[in-house]
Amino acid sequence: MSREDSSLKDLLMTVVKPLVSDPSAITIKQINQGHTIVLELSVAPEDMGKVIGKQGRRAQAIRSVVKARGTRLGKRVVVDIV
Repeated sequence: MSREDSSLKDLLMTVVKPLVSDPSAITIKQINQGHTIVLELSVAPEDMGKVIGKQGRRAQAIRSVVKARGTRLGKRVVVDIV
């Protein structure tokens, strides 16, 4: 895992941590698929609604921020909330 790839995980962690009530339950699994990086975000079940937000707006905002950072690094980034 390169330094740029780990910065994507760090960015995702920085964005999600203030939203949840149990930050220790956050896990981010990174899967490299060639030019695409898939980040699988997992939080405690009671925090899932906080991360997704009303009508998925917060989840879309999180994806947009991380995707923008990935574009600057020349990577395609997908954030899956599992």
